[in-house]
Amino acid sequence: MAAALIIKVSASPGEVRTALLDGDRLLEAWVERPGRPDGVGDLHRARVAALAPAMAGAFVAMVGGETGFLPESEASATRQPIAKAVHEGQVLLVRVTRGAQGGKGPRLTVRLGQTTTAAIPGNQPVLLARGPTAAERLATQHPQAPVLVDDAALLARLRLGPRATLLRQPAFDDALEAEFEQLGTGEVPLAGGGRLLVSPTPALVAIDVDSGGATLPEVNEAAVAEAARQIRLRNLAGAVLLDLAGMPAKRRAALEEPLRQALKADHLVRLLGLGPLGLFEMQRQRIHPPLHEVLAGPLTPGLAALRRAARDSAAQPGRRWALTAAPAVLTALQALPGALEEATAALGQPLELLAEPGLPWGAETIHAR
Repeated sequence: MAAALIIKVSASPGEVRTALLDGDRLLEAWVERPGRPDGVGDLHRARVAALAPAMAGAFVAMVGGETGFLPESEASATRQPIAKAVHEGQVLLVRVTRGAQGGKGPRLTVRLGQTTTAAIPGNQPVLLARGPTAAERLATQHPQAPVLVDDAALLARLRLGPRATLLRQPAFDDALEAEFEQLGTGEVPLAGGGRLLVSPTPALVAIDVDSGGATLPEVNEAAVAEAARQIRLRNLAGAVLLDLAGMPAKRRAALEEPLRQALKADHLVRLLGLGPLGLFEMQRQRIHPPLHEVLAGPLTPGLAALRRAARDSAAQPGRRWALTAAPAVLTALQALPGALEEATAALGQPLELLAEPGLPWGAETIHAR
């Protein structure tokens, strides 16, 4: 199976998208904004701001005014009570083990393994080293998989060695583009009819199976396999509940083993079983922000518009281009470091930004001037 795995990396202004594929089947999907990374794996010099014994941890001041949380279990090698492990004002080397998500700050550890860092004068918080990108993580996890990158500058930055190849065409074909776009919605069509409805909430993620008139045994069997795939693709985390369509508890129980097998490739998820309400209950570890949080807000349609502008400019070089969008979309693009500068480099000249109040997100237009 490993020989069929391929890692594709597509760069566009302000964004890098990475896909792990088994042949044509998408296994993992990552959307990163280099100007605003999630920080997982970053190494920081930080300062203990306040102890929180009731929460079994401490709040830690990081560079840029961000506050991370250092759990008691990660504050020392001997797992002492937090008040014995650290003290307020103490300067620590910490690594980010979980990105900020769900309104909570990053999770930290002082367990750095073999990391060594030269002393830096002073005791103010500072970022010492960035963690690996999605492409670098996948390349480490799948050392036999070729890595195909469609941007020379990105390829030069990635720590991938000779296994990475620069493409002369976009890394994502139309089918892969469409699948990434579908991951930004809450609806997943099922083969043979029916659909999954994925509904994240602050407390949990609910996945409901809508048969849509399709035959129930077949649609639920398809739903079990697709739900497992979508959980991994969307990087869903925390409590995840799956509600199958119109089946009594005994018949639902028969699908527990197929669901367990479908989840087997995802090392972050644990199937707890069929709960008293007839819902399959799962728990998935939180590390990187889930895709629905990454894609939320006006920035995503704005970056999609920059991607279209770069593509149109490559097809019609030398022309001037303008983007018409809602003010919130333009504001989001201007606030993302590097996005418009990268668009200017791709187009060969600045992109004209035209605000149109009342225009819905997703209705942006790119046009020649």
